[in-house]
Amino acid sequence: MPVFHYQGRDRMGRKKQGKMTADTRKEAVTRLRETGIAVTSIDELKGILYKEISLGRKSIKNRDFIIYLRQFSTLIQAGISVVEATKILAEQTSSKLLRKTLEHIVQSLEDGNPYSEGAEKQRNVFPPLFINMMRAGEAGGNLEEVLERMAVYFEKQYQTRQKVQSALMYPATVGCLSIIIIIFMLAKVVPTFADMFTSFGSELPFFTKLILNLGGFFERFWWVFLLLAVGLYIFIRYIRSNSEMKYYLDYWLLRMPIFGQLIQKAEIARMTRTLSSLFKSSVPILQSLTMVEKILGNEVLTRVMKQSRLSIEKGESMAIPMERHWAFPPMVTQMIIVGEKSGTLDVMLDRVADFYEMEVDNATNQMKSLIEPFLIIFLAVVVGGIVAAIAVPMFTIFNEIQ
Repeated sequence: MPVFHYQGRDRMGRKKQGKMTADTRKEAVTRLRETGIAVTSIDELKGILYKEISLGRKSIKNRDFIIYLRQFSTLIQAGISVVEATKILAEQTSSKLLRKTLEHIVQSLEDGNPYSEGAEKQRNVFPPLFINMMRAGEAGGNLEEVLERMAVYFEKQYQTRQKVQSALMYPATVGCLSIIIIIFMLAKVVPTFADMFTSFGSELPFFTKLILNLGGFFERFWWVFLLLAVGLYIFIRYIRSNSEMKYYLDYWLLRMPIFGQLIQKAEIARMTRTLSSLFKSSVPILQSLTMVEKILGNEVLTRVMKQSRLSIEKGESMAIPMERHWAFPPMVTQMIIVGEKSGTLDVMLDRVADFYEMEVDNATNQMKSLIEPFLIIFLAVVVGGIVAAIAVPMFTIFNEIQ
C-alpha cells in the first residue's frame, strides 16, 4: 500500500505533518479530513524504503470467492443496495482477506465511487475477469444478471478444475507413494538380508543379487534422489517462468497420451465459457480476447488466442487461426463460425463449453477407473518381486540346513 507524506493544519490552526498509508491520494485526504486535518500538500513517497514487501500474490480461496458471489447475487436480486450488501458480506465472511478487501470497497463506495473502481484497487486479490464484468454490469445497468452469471461461471470453472486436478493428482500421489515404498524397502529392508545371505555363502539367484545391489546403492546414495527431486522442482518452476520454455512444456503436455486430451478439453471449456460470459455482459470482443489470453493456463492455446485477436483487428474471423492449429478440434471452429455469421456467438460458445465440460467429466471418471487397477497391479508386481527375491533364497537356505 502506498505511503504518503502530508502537511496541513488542525482545527486550531496548528501546523501538522506526518506519514500515512492509503490506497490512493484521495483516500488519504479524506481520512485526514475526518481526523480534523485540512491538508495543504500531500505527496506519495517513492523510495525503496516505502515499497510494500510481498512474499507472494494474495488471493481469496476459490470456495470463499464462489460463496461470496452467490450471496452477493442473492442480496442484489432481493433489492438490497450494493453498499449495504457489501457491508453485510464483509461482516459475515469467514475469510480474513476477503473481509479486509470488502471493508476497503465499502469505504470506496461511501466516497461515491462505483464498485468496480474499489475492486480495481484490490486487483491483487480479485480476478481481472470479475473486475471487468462488474464494470460492464454497472455500465449496462444489469448488475444482478452479471453477478448471477459470474456465480455460475466461477462455480463451473471450480468444478472443472477440481475434476482435472483430482484425475491428475490421483496417479501422481499413488505413484509417488509407490516410489517411496520401493526406495524404503531397497534402502532399509533389503540390506538387512544382505549380510545374512553372505554369511551362509550360498549361491544366490541373479534377480536376488540385482535386488541386493540396488538396495546397497540406495542405502549409500539415497540423498542423490532427494537432490534430483529438488532440482526437478526448481527446473519446472524456472521453465514455467520463461514463456518460451513454458510453450514447449505446454506443447508436450498437450501431446501426452490420455492426459493431454484431458488438459486440452479442460482448457477449451475454460476458454469458451469465459468468452461466452464476457460477450453476454457486453464486454467488447477485443477486450474479451485479451482477458482470455491472461487466464488461459496453456501457452500454446494462449498464442492462438493472440492470433485470433489480431485476426479480428484485421476484420477477419477469430476462428481462422484456430482452424489452422491442431489444438482446436473442428467442432470448436465450426461452432464459432456459425455463431459469428448468425450473431449468436455467446450461445454457440456456451454450447461448446457445456459439451467439453461434460467430456472432462466423462474423461476423469474413465481415467480413474482405468488407472486405479493399473497402479495396484504395478505396485503389487514391484513389491512382490522384491519380497520374492528375498524369500526364495531364504527357503533354499532353510532346506539346505534341514
